[in-house]
Amino acid sequence: MILGMCAAQRHVQVQEGPLIRAEGYHVTIWCNVSGYAGSTQQNFEWSIYLPSAPERQIQIVSTNDPGYPYAVYAERVQNNEVYVERIDGDSALLHITNLQLRDTGEYECHTPNTEATYWGSYNAKGNLTVIPDTLSATSVPQTLDKVEGDSLELVCEVSKQTAQHTHVAVTWYIQKGNQNLKVISLTRDFILRSGDSYKQRQASGNVRLDKIGATSFKLTIYKLQAFDQGEFYCEAREWIQDPDRSWFTIATKRTDKTIVNIKATDKNFNVQLENERRILTAGDTMEIRCIIEAQNIQDRYFSVLWIFNGTQIANIGRNAVATVNGEYANRDRLGYVRFTKETDTTHLLKIYHVQLTDSGKYHCRATEHERTVTREFISRDTNKSPKVLIHVQSIKSSLSITVTSNTTKILEGNSLQFTCDVQSAIRNHSRLSVTWQLINKQKQVTDIISLDQDGTQIIGTLYHKRDANGELRLTKQRPDSFILQLHNSVILDDGQYVCTVTEWIMNASGDWQQIGKQSAHIVAVITPLETGFSVTAITRTPSVIYDNAFQLQCFIRPTYPSRVSVSVTWKFQPAGSSNSYDIITFARDTSISWGEKATNFTNKIMITKAVSNTIRLVVNKASDLEAGKYQCIAELWHQNQMDQWVRKISKSSNILEVKVKPPDCILNVNQVKRNIVVKENDNIHLNCHITNQTRPDSQFSVLWYVQTSLEKADKLILKSNRDSVVEYKDWLGRDKKKERLQVAKPFAGHYTLVLLKADISDSGKYYCHVEEWLLSPNNIWYKIGEDTSGLTTVTVQRPESNLQTEKIEKSITVPEDSQIQLECKISNRTNLDSQLSVTWYSQKIKEQEPYTILHLNRNSVFEFGSSINNSASLRDRLQFEKATTDLYSVILQKATTSDTGSYYCYVEEWLLDPNDVWYKLGEDQSGLTIVTVQQPEFKMQVDKTELNISVPEKDLFQLTCNVTQQTQDNSQFAVTWFVWKVKQGADQIVKETVLKVDHNSVFGFDVSLDGVEGMKDRLQLERPSNGLYSLTVQDSASSDTGNYSCHVEEWIQTANNIWYKLGEDESGLVMVTVQDKGSSLQEAICSNDALFYFIFFYPFPIFGVLLIAILLTRYKTLNSQKKSDGKNGVPLLWIKEPAVTYSPTSLEPPDFRIGPGSLG
Repeated sequence: MILGMCAAQRHVQVQEGPLIRAEGYHVTIWCNVSGYAGSTQQNFEWSIYLPSAPERQIQIVSTNDPGYPYAVYAERVQNNEVYVERIDGDSALLHITNLQLRDTGEYECHTPNTEATYWGSYNAKGNLTVIPDTLSATSVPQTLDKVEGDSLELVCEVSKQTAQHTHVAVTWYIQKGNQNLKVISLTRDFILRSGDSYKQRQASGNVRLDKIGATSFKLTIYKLQAFDQGEFYCEAREWIQDPDRSWFTIATKRTDKTIVNIKATDKNFNVQLENERRILTAGDTMEIRCIIEAQNIQDRYFSVLWIFNGTQIANIGRNAVATVNGEYANRDRLGYVRFTKETDTTHLLKIYHVQLTDSGKYHCRATEHERTVTREFISRDTNKSPKVLIHVQSIKSSLSITVTSNTTKILEGNSLQFTCDVQSAIRNHSRLSVTWQLINKQKQVTDIISLDQDGTQIIGTLYHKRDANGELRLTKQRPDSFILQLHNSVILDDGQYVCTVTEWIMNASGDWQQIGKQSAHIVAVITPLETGFSVTAITRTPSVIYDNAFQLQCFIRPTYPSRVSVSVTWKFQPAGSSNSYDIITFARDTSISWGEKATNFTNKIMITKAVSNTIRLVVNKASDLEAGKYQCIAELWHQNQMDQWVRKISKSSNILEVKVKPPDCILNVNQVKRNIVVKENDNIHLNCHITNQTRPDSQFSVLWYVQTSLEKADKLILKSNRDSVVEYKDWLGRDKKKERLQVAKPFAGHYTLVLLKADISDSGKYYCHVEEWLLSPNNIWYKIGEDTSGLTTVTVQRPESNLQTEKIEKSITVPEDSQIQLECKISNRTNLDSQLSVTWYSQKIKEQEPYTILHLNRNSVFEFGSSINNSASLRDRLQFEKATTDLYSVILQKATTSDTGSYYCYVEEWLLDPNDVWYKLGEDQSGLTIVTVQQPEFKMQVDKTELNISVPEKDLFQLTCNVTQQTQDNSQFAVTWFVWKVKQGADQIVKETVLKVDHNSVFGFDVSLDGVEGMKDRLQLERPSNGLYSLTVQDSASSDTGNYSCHVEEWIQTANNIWYKLGEDESGLVMVTVQDKGSSLQEAICSNDALFYFIFFYPFPIFGVLLIAILLTRYKTLNSQKKSDGKNGVPLLWIKEPAVTYSPTSLEPPDFRIGPGSLG
């Protein structure tokens, strides 16, 4: 039985997890059940537990119940995106066709029970993790046209960003119609595997797949075939290993396709020859090209054979190495022939310096070589080009020569230049030599210089020195142009110049052979230096102003070369004198020397020499000493062949007269009138502008004046002389300080005077007087003119007061003994540099005039008011605060009722005038602050219990005064006992003072009354506690009989330590009867007025009121009554005398009891 139960135990299994799959792909999870009984068709129910809620089951799909899925999966199940596939009766697959990230979780497979009892497991769980799809595969789409035999290269970029460990497999496919053929792949195990159609070509190395870098996979196919035509694409697969060690594809990507078209290969080829010139002249260069026309030539191998007149002259192998035969080998070694491979299709034959023997027929023959499997080459086809006939002609000379020059007529010392131009029909194949000769007037021929065909120069014997000095030069400007230059010409260079040109060619043996010779000539004329030598002096400034410059020029003609030098001397004859002297000499070697008498010129003259032989003399800062006549003397110097300087000639110029005079004064000062209004303590800016002046270097003295209404004459303030030295004048008085004056010259021609801190007395009319000074050429200053500016009217005003205080009225109510803060706020002030004085005033209700409580002057010194109310105690209670620059506060501490009243502040603004004197600018008063100081509420109460005391003579009795409630704990009391007595012998009651005790506990008696006088020595006062007073009267006598009471005053001490009475109250009456020994009750009553009134007088009003109330009540019932209760219908009530029980020693009040009355 046990074995049977074990055999039937149900067991559910799901695919082992965790499974990792990519988003967007199809996933399956299998579930098997075994060990069950009953129906062979088992049902499966799938659910999920999300990571966010691992305890919550979400039903997905069931094979039995269509309503099983929760809403979150119902739509996906309905769309067949999630479904269960039965494998057989006890096995099923869960399909999710489009995985989402939210599908991550723990999946549970449950099989409902089909047996009568539960035995075994009915569900199993497995984890599924959905990760983002990061696999990427790209390849550039393109269309390629290839020829059979070409190579193909395609690159596929594959990348992934998966955090898990995965492998990537890359496969290249070719699509031919509807068929996709695998070319080659790199598996997930990094193994290369080719498709069936490419296995053999991969083995031979014609198909490759290479990984380049981390992400690039390159497909290479060599020797393309027609079969390779189609569309190539790359497919990447990402694999992951499941827990059961099996591999699963989680992502797949395909790239765009590349279309490859293959054209069939044409194995034929053609050979052609190219040649530009077929008729050449000996010495020319010949070029012949052999062109091979073939397909895919870069992958084919050809050799080329060059043939001349049927003879092989060179063979170019397939490796482009030339083998030269016969005489061409020697010419190849000398560089006269070249056999080269220019490109894959072009081979070049080049012959330098062709000869007559090079005439003939040329052609080339090309042979194709093919590489075998053993990497050996075999010859296949051979083709040859058409023949080309080359004709080489012999050389014939045809020289033509011309000589030109632009210097055929020159001055001695200038340069000669001749150009010999050659024209030749065979110039490109020949070399030229040239020889220059001179034929003088005596027909003598002299060799100057020659240049042979190899470029070697030969100098004539007579020209070695001139060549060494750089005066002779022969240059080859072009291959057919030769230039002869002769510098620093001399008279001997005059004559006929001949250019002889010889043409040469190189024969086959390498020797030069003359083939022609020609000559040409030209005549050159050399003019002596002294010919036309002239000196001219000019000036454009015959009249000049002092301190200006004048210029004299000496023109020397003609212009000479550097081998010729001119010395120039300037002479001067002063005005009014007949003698002249040398000023300065400009020597031939450019040195300068001064004349002995030219001392006044040494610092004024500047002399320059231009290239055109113009000597310029500039005299600066002209004066009377430079007025006069000037003359220029020039000497011509020449350097002979011995390098010695020789004076050729000397000439003088014309005479120039120069006049010097002082300048005209054009000084002008601005005449514009101005009005200036400034505030006191501001600065006054005065300008003096010179609008025109005689010379830019003029200097000025500036005098500043002022006109005032108080002075008849203008006052000179200061003077600034031409050296800018300031001199202060009469304007400075007791109140005028030179520190207030600032003189400046901001820029040329502009002068300013600034009066600092303007004062009222500075008002007036100001102007400047300018004197212009010039420095004479002899360094002496002289005044050339003067001018005065327009008036500047200055009005100095004191600033208007802008002082404002806050006008808001305030009401403050504070209890006694607190503090009062009185603010004085300045809302505006005229100047931030001003000083303020603040005064606080107080005005009491009963007083007509306010009085000062505190004064703060502008120097922040406190002054207290002098009123009697402003005592020392008030000073001690005042506290000053300045919270900000514009907020002043006074705090009155420990306020008393006497502080009640109106308060305000009075502010004065003070400014400092330029004389350092303070003056009051303005004043203002703030709004009122109404202060009410309240006394504490009077709360004192005195016990008002009334007592009746009867004592025998000679006994004592006590009078108690009890304050049951007081306003403050520190209150003090003044207590007075009074007694009301019946005056003996008169029918009146008098009030007498028994005892006074003031709040300072000082006793007092009313000695004017005899009755109390007798009690003075019999009184004893006790104070058991604060507010409880006990007065004992000893040895009582009948005269002590009366009604006693106490009068209490409550006194409170203010913050000023002043006591004042807050309130008062009285106690109840104490009726005291002092009985004589043996007296009756009737005497006691009759002798005590209070007791008498209490017994015989007070009950009647009470009973009257009661009687009226009873009558009103009875009146309402009269109509229903037939009998009256009495004769008049009113009952009579009598009051019995009260029985008084009181102990003389008791402090308790007497007990008054009213007994019942009786009917009369």
